[in-house]
Amino acid sequence: MTQADDEDDAHDTPAGMPPGTPFYMTPAGHARLREELRALWDEERPKVVEIVSWAAALGDRSENADYQYGKRRLREIDRRVRFLRKRLEQAQVVDPAAQPRRDQVFFGATVTYAREDDSEVTVTITGVDETDLQQGRISWVSPVARTLLGKRVGDTARLRTPQGIEEIELVAIRYPDA
Repeated sequence: MTQADDEDDAHDTPAGMPPGTPFYMTPAGHARLREELRALWDEERPKVVEIVSWAAALGDRSENADYQYGKRRLREIDRRVRFLRKRLEQAQVVDPAAQPRRDQVFFGATVTYAREDDSEVTVTITGVDETDLQQGRISWVSPVARTLLGKRVGDTARLRTPQGIEEIELVAIRYPDA
């Protein structure tokens, strides 16, 4: 096993979760990873292989920047391809639009909660590879999501934050329409 394989294996389980924890993912997140894999394998990698082949044909590879950069980029692409293939193979796609129990917070829900200072926060609970704080998408294994999962509108919960424990109240739950 190479160091790259060890690094890939380190990403097999979300941080702080026991080994074997599933990789829940929305259909949109799964499609994004599949598209990234396709673009790397079918578009970018062949171009880099062509450049490396051309640069190798020039001779002295030790001082050939095109060759050295190309080989490094190929390793990066191959590492990402291995990661994506493994992740997609392990992914459990969960369609939030198919959630029958819409009165409770589950994976894929968009949740609005009120903080102690009366401000409201809206987040969507997604897979670990889909998080985007700018878009309000948080991982289902994040402290906020784990606090919200299973709750209903009107429920209060204690959220551990860096500043201490904060009491939050669930204001709304939405799921995408089927």
